[in-house]
Amino acid sequence: MIVQRLELRNFRNYRELGCDFDPQINVITGRNAQGKTNLLEAVYYLAGARSFRTRSDRDILHMAETEGAVTGFIASEVREQRIDIYLSRRERKKIFVGGVRMKSASELAGRFACTLFCPDDLELIKGGAAERRRFMDLAISQLRPKYADLLTNFNRIYEQKTRILRDYRDRQDMLDVLDEFSLNLAKYGSELMRYRASWCARAAQAAGDIHGEISGCGEKLRLDYRTVSAIEDPLEMSVREILDALLRQQERLRQAEIDAGQCLAGVQKDDIAIRIDGSEASKYASQGQIRTAALSMKLAEWTICRDELGSSPVLLLDDVLSELDAARQDYVLNSIQGGQVLITCCDEEEVSRRTGGSILRIEGGRVRN
Repeated sequence: MIVQRLELRNFRNYRELGCDFDPQINVITGRNAQGKTNLLEAVYYLAGARSFRTRSDRDILHMAETEGAVTGFIASEVREQRIDIYLSRRERKKIFVGGVRMKSASELAGRFACTLFCPDDLELIKGGAAERRRFMDLAISQLRPKYADLLTNFNRIYEQKTRILRDYRDRQDMLDVLDEFSLNLAKYGSELMRYRASWCARAAQAAGDIHGEISGCGEKLRLDYRTVSAIEDPLEMSVREILDALLRQQERLRQAEIDAGQCLAGVQKDDIAIRIDGSEASKYASQGQIRTAALSMKLAEWTICRDELGSSPVLLLDDVLSELDAARQDYVLNSIQGGQVLITCCDEEEVSRRTGGSILRIEGGRVRN
């Protein structure tokens, strides 16, 4: 799977752009604040119509404009297709694949896939649970259209239930619909849980194998999906059994939620427990171990996507080679042979020499080959 060409209009600092990519290695270079990361962000946006840097589409439009567009020409072993995403400050984005309008962004799943590794991904190890949930959600959404819809609905119901719990003192009648929102939250949550548990099991195996190869010293990386205390192993339960368990938990915590004014039951606090040789990585891992674990998790995401789709997803490396030592750099560059890679860096000569990649120079929102 490759992106052959990218066209942008009013995307970040790109007023107008037409850029062709090499099907293998692309080394994207330039001074700071010229638009290197913006270019990767635009490619990433084609996979699910969402940014890895912001939750608001308004933020990615050029500050002086009200409309913009991202167009990608995608090729895989079985087809070529064009993806158009039109952005506006006044209305919802519009997505077209091959000229046919999509009902939602979830319909992009499987049409184009990419994996991003950037310096912020070190927070997968040291950061909070929200970082790891987002990692899961973005990875699964690229593969499962239904998951993205479930997540959207869950977040909507979660916000509405939170509003009820927060504001009911001013309107006591709001509590009359609390149980209905709890039921819907549990329904969506039970399905999300099954997807997350299944994906995490695959990621744990792949990341553990990759980590062993990179570290070369017998260290063992372990990933475990962590969800509500009422459920020990969701893979051993049906969706119906998970739903029943979530409903029992919600009933048990109903008064506590009312007293606290917030949701206490549900999958909104799911996490991935990360251990290296049995020790909690966020507390005890060295900087080198953190880099290796984060890299292993991202390459595991890339591997799962490749196996699922039958072709390598595009790999986006945003200034991460400078964060890795020579051995880890070599592992990344050697393990991704055969797929398309976009690498941003400052030392173009060194990276180009090691990869044989084509160089794209970015200057003020313009690409110069």
